[in-house]
Amino acid sequence: MESLTIRRIIDKITGGEIRIPSFQRGFVWDEDSIAFFVDSLYKGYPVGAILLWRTTERLQNERHLGSFELPSPAKDYPVSYVLDGQQRLTSIFTVFQTELEPVEPIKGIYYIIGADSKPQNVQFVPLDDKEADSSKYFPINALFDSVKYRMATEGLSDDVKKEIDKVQETFKEVQIPVQDLETDDKGIVAIVFERINRAGVPLETFQLFNAWSWSTAFDLQEKLDELSAELSGCGFEGIAEDQDLLMKCFTGYLLNNPSPSAMMELTGQDIRDNFEVISNGLKSTIDFLRKELHLYSLAYVPYPAMIVSLVKFFASDRVSGATYSESQRRQLVQWFWRSCFSRRYSSGVLRAHVADLKAMEALRKNENHCISGFSCDISKDFFLNSQFASTSVNTKTFIAMLASNMPRSFISGAYVDLETTLQKSSSKEFHHIFPDKYLKREGFEKRDRYKLANFCFLNNADNQKIKDKAPAEYVSLIREDCLPEILESALCPPDTFQLSYEIFLEERAELLAEYARALAY
Repeated sequence: MESLTIRRIIDKITGGEIRIPSFQRGFVWDEDSIAFFVDSLYKGYPVGAILLWRTTERLQNERHLGSFELPSPAKDYPVSYVLDGQQRLTSIFTVFQTELEPVEPIKGIYYIIGADSKPQNVQFVPLDDKEADSSKYFPINALFDSVKYRMATEGLSDDVKKEIDKVQETFKEVQIPVQDLETDDKGIVAIVFERINRAGVPLETFQLFNAWSWSTAFDLQEKLDELSAELSGCGFEGIAEDQDLLMKCFTGYLLNNPSPSAMMELTGQDIRDNFEVISNGLKSTIDFLRKELHLYSLAYVPYPAMIVSLVKFFASDRVSGATYSESQRRQLVQWFWRSCFSRRYSSGVLRAHVADLKAMEALRKNENHCISGFSCDISKDFFLNSQFASTSVNTKTFIAMLASNMPRSFISGAYVDLETTLQKSSSKEFHHIFPDKYLKREGFEKRDRYKLANFCFLNNADNQKIKDKAPAEYVSLIREDCLPEILESALCPPDTFQLSYEIFLEERAELLAEYARALAY
């Protein structure tokens, strides 16, 4: 492991020898973090080694360095790409270099003249040039520029000049440890990068492929931006930004294995050759979820991971995606509901994916192949023991089930506009059948008031009319000629408004369970 001085680091970055690859995150440190880091350098505290990937292969996509647009490299090869330490290197360059102008205004880092040098005190501060009193603060970016240094020290007392000279001497002697990884094997680079960014393995792996799947005719990020624009307004636009899910769609379709390790078997050519096929499969999957399951938003899909398996079935070089028969449609719908109610994708997700991907491949070849032979037991306890919380999987499953029965508004009797309602991703479109305030007044605890069995589609306007009225009271607000159809569409007992709350819960939970079993069995 070698060490580099600050001057040498600046020269290597300016000359293009050190670059930031596109798979790195952007620069995220704020000015206070930079000042804190500079203080650590000044005090000689350990700041960690910089890890560079030295290669003769030039990546086409590179990031700017913080607020600076770097010039073209002074020489072609080799180049050192930053694998670990981007924030530190960018901070050093931002603070100490003077040749390049930032593309956007940034604060300078200033040494506080005469500041207490106790270990716990920070002796540097970020300031705008206009607020930096030269008698109190000294600009750090003058330390490595002799002309700027001479001008900045003019007018200072001899004692202050000696203090600043010592600051300059300290930073000139700072050594940053640097470790080089020399290889042209991108698989090795990916493994190293994943291990030093363990918390974000899927995301970072995808960004690696973004870097080396590039060609003059293909830019993965541009393709994803186009896909996101195409999906805009349909409730699933966020799927194009879910890079982990998209990467699993690639490996699931091509390798029948969406694990992070399988991702490393893909090549840039695999991504380029199959992007349109998988993109078509993704769009057809969304179309299926919307038309067959009345799911109009990614936020209401109980398990987004199921999309990986569906893409395996729908992927096609046809723009409209793979066609399917009535038998295949029934198989897919049944698989969806059994997966949701069995919580198949809550744990052991990779195992479920591997089995389902193979099953989807078999269903493509044989329309009668069973893809949902796994165990799924549904009882009324699902609706009595689960609490309504719009972000929970059980609640999303419950909402999707209610949507499949074409619910009608409690007050007007009109059919609920599911596409509009389910794109809002708002809990305001779902309310208690026995009002919360009414039940609270009757002495019921929150855990009893918020059981799934007490909820239905009900827009906020209708809920305001009901407020805290007892069901036996607000039933008068409902159109009498529509009442049976309204209750049936909400999967409620026909005598809902004559029942006690406890009996209503039991009877409705049984109706909900019967309906769920009809969907799944």
